[in-house]
Amino acid sequence: EEEEVVEVVPLPERIKRRVEAKREVAFELPQPGGGDAAGGAGLCASGDLLAPGNGGPQGALVPSGEVSCGSQNGTHGVERPSLCPLPASQSESADQPNRPLVSGASPETSPPRKPKYTQKERDAICQAAWQRRKEREAQRRQQEQEKERKRALAKMLKAQRPGECQKYITVVLDPVLLQGEGGGQILSALQAANYSCVVESQGVPRSITWRRKTVSSQMEEGDEWTEEPNVLVLLRLEEFLSMVHNYKQEAEGCTEGQEETLQSYAALVMEKMPGKILALAVVGVENYFRSLRDQSKKRPRQAAASGNQEEEQGQWRKRKAKDSGLEITRMDVEEALVDLQLCKQVQVSFCESWKDLGEFATMFTKAVAKAPFKREREKTGFSFYLEKGWCGGVKVDHSGKGLFEVWKRQIQQFNRVSLEMAEAIVSAYPSPQLLNQAYSRCSSEEERENMLANIPVRHSYGVTATSRRIGPELSRRIYLQMTSYNPDLYLDFTG
Repeated sequence: EEEEVVEVVPLPERIKRRVEAKREVAFELPQPGGGDAAGGAGLCASGDLLAPGNGGPQGALVPSGEVSCGSQNGTHGVERPSLCPLPASQSESADQPNRPLVSGASPETSPPRKPKYTQKERDAICQAAWQRRKEREAQRRQQEQEKERKRALAKMLKAQRPGECQKYITVVLDPVLLQGEGGGQILSALQAANYSCVVESQGVPRSITWRRKTVSSQMEEGDEWTEEPNVLVLLRLEEFLSMVHNYKQEAEGCTEGQEETLQSYAALVMEKMPGKILALAVVGVENYFRSLRDQSKKRPRQAAASGNQEEEQGQWRKRKAKDSGLEITRMDVEEALVDLQLCKQVQVSFCESWKDLGEFATMFTKAVAKAPFKREREKTGFSFYLEKGWCGGVKVDHSGKGLFEVWKRQIQQFNRVSLEMAEAIVSAYPSPQLLNQAYSRCSSEEERENMLANIPVRHSYGVTATSRRIGPELSRRIYLQMTSYNPDLYLDFTG
């Protein structure tokens, strides 16, 4: 038998051939995705997965599942092959579902994602969002409440203005006042001025009180009424004269002070109406003094005309002695009024007729309605501080605009001259030159002094408007100021 000749191949050569054989087998296997072996991974003869490469196969898996990694140009080092694990991102079957799986290999499942926030963090975030929402809602409610408060404050200030305050006043009349003489004229005058009137029994007969509808700066609604501190009481002429007579007798020591006087009557009214500011009104006092004066002039003439002067004078003395107990002079009335004002701070107003009393009640009501507005206007930091509209001056431009306001301010500088009086004068004579020209056209000094006396002055407008005149006293002062050359002349003699 022939001896079998065994070719002894060196070890490096055997390794080289085995590697080439495996490479040829790997190239013959079908490639996924169209057989392109340059971009995908192949399978080796033993069913192991080849590692993908950039331009070609990088190596083959050894039976132990390790990959031979080579250089980037596709050549493998045969002397010292390096082993590296296959990346998981390249071997996942989920990323390439069409890739065939070899037997014995299982796809790797992706690890569970870690939650972004824990339950405690999520609860904290929800709590913070809810807190921010509550803060926004509270801020919105606060803004709405502030708007409502400002709206209510503006409404309250508007209710105090002279043009609006009359709408919130109600006049309360005692029924005894309406039942007596002249009560209907008082009610008619108040209703003609668009004042709301009600008839209710008062603590003092023939009295008038006032109520004001409350408009607060708060947001609550509802009609709330507050009592005004003023009360006006009508005294009949007989009662007034009797009280003055009793005061005269008490002052002379003829009585023990048990008779009712003006001072005791005022004390009684203040006791029945505590906290009220009392004012009294009397109708017909001037007519009473006028009748006394006419009678004193008529009696001597009648006695002289009858021819029996002694008989008439005797009868006149008897009547005078009979009526001397109630005959009151003007001096007696003045003394009683001074005592009343000093002791009780009570003012007494005299009206010539019931129509005048109705107008006086209307003016009194208007003053009560405007009282809160005037009190707020007089609230300044210092008693000597002037309001901004007055101390700020008047701006006059190059065209002369503003000179009319300067002329009006000049008239207002006179003592006891209101804004309405100044407006009435400057409306009739818009400049000092026109006023001087009017003075030059007068024929006498007396005519110049009284030239402005009959200019009407209107207070307010509408049904509550009242009118008066400038008067001779102010007319004379303005005339002296405009025409006198004496720098030391004192214009206001009455102080």
